[in-house]
Amino acid sequence: MAIFEYTTHLPYPRQSVFDWFARPGALPRLAAPFTGTIRQEPDKGLAVGSRAVMDVAAPGTMGTSLAAAVETGARTLGLPGWVRAQVPWHAKHIALNPGHDFTDIMESGPLARWEHQHLFADDDSPATGGTVMRDVVEYELPVLNRLPWQQAHKLSEKAFRHELIQVFRYRERMLRADLAFHAGHQARPLVVAVAGATGMIGTQLCALLGGGGHRVIRLVRDRAAADGRDRIFWDPEYAVLDPEDLRGVDAVVNLAGHTIGGRFTQGTKESIRSSRVLGTGLLARALASLAGDGKPRSFIVASAIGIYGANPHGTSPAVPLAEDAKPGTDFLAEVCTAWEEACAPAAAAGVRVVNVRTGLVQSPAGGILAQMLPLFALGLGGPLGADAWQSWIGLDDVVGIYAHALLTDSVSGPLNAVAPNPVQGREYARVLGKVVRRPARVPVPAFGPRLLLGREGAAELAFANQLVDSGKVEASGYEFRQPDLESALRHVLGRS
Repeated sequence: MAIFEYTTHLPYPRQSVFDWFARPGALPRLAAPFTGTIRQEPDKGLAVGSRAVMDVAAPGTMGTSLAAAVETGARTLGLPGWVRAQVPWHAKHIALNPGHDFTDIMESGPLARWEHQHLFADDDSPATGGTVMRDVVEYELPVLNRLPWQQAHKLSEKAFRHELIQVFRYRERMLRADLAFHAGHQARPLVVAVAGATGMIGTQLCALLGGGGHRVIRLVRDRAAADGRDRIFWDPEYAVLDPEDLRGVDAVVNLAGHTIGGRFTQGTKESIRSSRVLGTGLLARALASLAGDGKPRSFIVASAIGIYGANPHGTSPAVPLAEDAKPGTDFLAEVCTAWEEACAPAAAAGVRVVNVRTGLVQSPAGGILAQMLPLFALGLGGPLGADAWQSWIGLDDVVGIYAHALLTDSVSGPLNAVAPNPVQGREYARVLGKVVRRPARVPVPAFGPRLLLGREGAAELAFANQLVDSGKVEASGYEFRQPDLESALRHVLGRS
């Protein structure tokens, strides 16, 4: 049996830190994207007997890359949701001392044994104060008794311990940043309805809001799953939504929309457009119909930097695009324009509307990083459009910007959600190669993205050239967690 310990000093009261762990969303916030995904949050919080399910990937760059390749391929080819390169991990809480400690174990999964104690104590140090948190893990790897597997087992022990260090460093960064965010956005607990809550951004946004003590209501399309309290039924395609279900909410966040990333067939293009415009319009009209009660409400709606067009700079030197830049005329630009215009009924009724124009989100769970990572892991990575500007943003920062926009009454209108340090294609490849310790010299041939996305999709997604300004969101008081690309990639890939 091996023992791993990790100690974290936090400048917050012990009860406040413990309360964060006890709220919904703690596990998704702490689950490192390079280790896998959360299938089921603890069904009874921290209570003894509460169970959770995670899907864990093999450790290291190859394990993360394999999981990214399988997930990306499954989405592109429309394969069933059970197609994955991860192993289930079933966890159970076995002890709870409120305010002081709790313990969980692995009931079944890839290890021979796992028991994790979370210990919280007052930090009496005059220099720091706050809370000292200790994680104590007792574990055993699967035993390999036969030669030559014994030597391999020793190597596995070393690699696993290194992975644990990366995981707990990730957890510390997330906990520190979330507690700081909530301390800087002290608002009364809000009731927030979220459409698209199960997506990559939606899952983390709901978790971040839950950790801050806000109540999240999810809009669902399965009538049987709607309970009228934590889940509300809606069907944007057929304009089905009872505005009275939103009467008690303080804000609505709309992240719903058909996945962008496959070939731009006529049917796919219609789904991309209608899923965004119809849903946004339905929610906007519902909020407008409630405006007469005098309750202030906010409507935070997803958009994208695609509104500026795939090549807004033309042949001129690129100048950063602020929110007042002219919209483009290609397909995604027209979609984003119609998407934002669908908010008009809510805005006209006095609802505060924010359109979050998201850049290239960095996460191994989806987007450009998930598509590029498998190639880089094999040593075949390289620039995709060497001179094209890529206005990227870390997953934690785009989630933070959504929450910041929701909790900051002075923010309204279009808002660029991009990091303050965009890079060109060759620099992106160089930094990614450095982080995963792989060469980055093989340019991606143009036929690859065109084969996957079609000519139109490749032009608007893979080969887009967009230099976008982050000045407005910074001026609003948002502080970026990872303002530079290298720190963002090291964070989500566990390469600190």
